[in-house]
Amino acid sequence: MLERVLSEITLEVRDLKNAVDITWEVYKTDKRARRFVERTLHIIIEACIDVAQHIVFDEKMREPSSYRDTFTVLAENGVLRPGDLERFETMASFRNLLVHYYERVDDEVVYGIFKKDLPDFDFFVE
Repeated sequence: MLERVLSEITLEVRDLKNAVDITWEVYKTDKRARRFVERTLHIIIEACIDVAQHIVFDEKMREPSSYRDTFTVLAENGVLRPGDLERFETMASFRNLLVHYYERVDDEVVYGIFKKDLPDFDFFVE
């Protein structure tokens, strides 16, 4: 199951990396481009959380109190380095923003993640 989900993360990240035609100007003015990027990031983050939760429960680690805390549990158990924890906690918080506070989503922040932070997901898969 984990291999399938990790493979899905890789495919979704590749889709975003291949979307080189989505410039800032396109992103600002094209709702479909924004939705593609937002939804694909959402799928990737959900998949990362699923993988993290499976590791936590399979290895009988303490039960996390939130999606964000799931990554803290991994760090507490040496699965994530403490220095990498913040980016994955931020990822979980960003997921909550996309899902629950979508009216507050800042296009510049999403575009920045799309253009600069995709390697974080590659790192997670490795």
